[in-house]
Amino acid sequence: MDFNIRRKSTRTAISGSLIETYPHDLQMYKVPPTENITLQEFENLALERLTLLRTLATATTLKGLRLYSDEFTDFILSELKNNGLKYYVKLCEKSGCGSLETDLQARRKDHIAHFILRLAYCRTEDLRRWFITRELELFRMRFITMKAEALDAFFKINNLYYTNISDEEKSDIIINLRESTQHQNIEHMKFYKVKFYEVLDLVRSRKVFIKGGYAYIPHKDFISVLTAQYRTHLRQSLAIASQHLKEIEQDERIVCLLKGLHQSYSGNDYSDSKVVVPIESLDSLSLKSFPLCMRQLHEQLRLAHHLKHGGRLQYGLFLKGIGVTLEDSLRFWREEFTKIMEIDKFEKQYAYNVRYNYGKEGSKKNYSPFNCLKIINNNVGPGECHGCPFRHSDSSNLKNKLKGYGFEPQGISDVVDMAKKGHYQIACSKYFDLVHGTSIGLGINHPNQFYEESQKLQKGDIKIEPKKEVKNHSTKVEQTDLEDIDFDENLIKI
Repeated sequence: MDFNIRRKSTRTAISGSLIETYPHDLQMYKVPPTENITLQEFENLALERLTLLRTLATATTLKGLRLYSDEFTDFILSELKNNGLKYYVKLCEKSGCGSLETDLQARRKDHIAHFILRLAYCRTEDLRRWFITRELELFRMRFITMKAEALDAFFKINNLYYTNISDEEKSDIIINLRESTQHQNIEHMKFYKVKFYEVLDLVRSRKVFIKGGYAYIPHKDFISVLTAQYRTHLRQSLAIASQHLKEIEQDERIVCLLKGLHQSYSGNDYSDSKVVVPIESLDSLSLKSFPLCMRQLHEQLRLAHHLKHGGRLQYGLFLKGIGVTLEDSLRFWREEFTKIMEIDKFEKQYAYNVRYNYGKEGSKKNYSPFNCLKIINNNVGPGECHGCPFRHSDSSNLKNKLKGYGFEPQGISDVVDMAKKGHYQIACSKYFDLVHGTSIGLGINHPNQFYEESQKLQKGDIKIEPKKEVKNHSTKVEQTDLEDIDFDENLIKI
């Protein structure tokens, strides 16, 4: 089936298998996906879902926002928009059952991404606990946004046979509902009558009216009935997924990606550094601790004494993230640019942008360094050298660059092969191992994470393992079908 979206079809309702498979924005994820997808889409969907879940974690653990408050929801939606995840904004802002193509594509991505992260987070109890907590937060937040019509549709789709009380019954107990319900404007809300033991959390906190063994709950609180069911469902699903991990361990591409997902940094946006890095050390640091995207920007700057806007933005924010101060950053860029221009030109045309990155000009926002997903998806024009070299560089140029660094041929072949197949972050992980002579298999999700882990290795904070020799690796990869991944229904079956 062709899932390509054309601009003028986004307002057209769709019929057929997609609307049958994904009839509602909110899902219980009981049926695993069975379609084939490329490994690149597999990786992108996993990272986007992980960004969403980590945003939820950041809102509560780092920002201290009250769950499901207006501030909490606004922060989540704002962060999703900043990360370009518009389809998650659509799903989180108002859950419904529309049939536009954009609705169906958003649900499809949401569904597949959930099952990918099950594989990544089923390995240990700690990972499962984190995943279940975040998924429950997401489920509850999306449920709360539903209107009454969408809620009725959700019940029907998931065979939840709960009927709202009649207006007459509601009128008889309206005084009790006002006293026991924390929500306002309850006159316009639907109320459901359920056994009191199905909402023990509401009973415990005295937020529900009970009569004759039944609890009367508004539709916004019906999530309490579903939470226990959904939690049990996720626990069982993760346990089953962990039992089938051996079935995919022979595919190095998937194993490396899944391992990298749960080992990557969580919550740190690198907008502020706890250390100060002098600009005099950048040349030496670039050789081993800079990811290739930043190393080539540094080398180009030293060679041409100039970078175009995209390069200045990407590299400048990276330097800020590793600990280069505003004063040193201005001095660094000034010293390079004034080798080919007058200092007045630099101060008028370029100094403002440096101060802007540090939140001293314009909107005065404390900007964060770009993560891998944003860099990979950047548009890179002729003559520009920012972006991801594993995606935006020609394979022969990438190979020659790595040869020029003196790396061994087998390692170069591994990196270039992954880049050619579109597995850019796996290629970056292999580049990390190549530079440091290790076989850690670190999952790289952020250039500043690359720098941070490199520094830990060199300081002895991480045990260094000698790089293992992989014989006939390139031949082995070539014999593997790198185009599609088949979701085996038996692999992650509920």
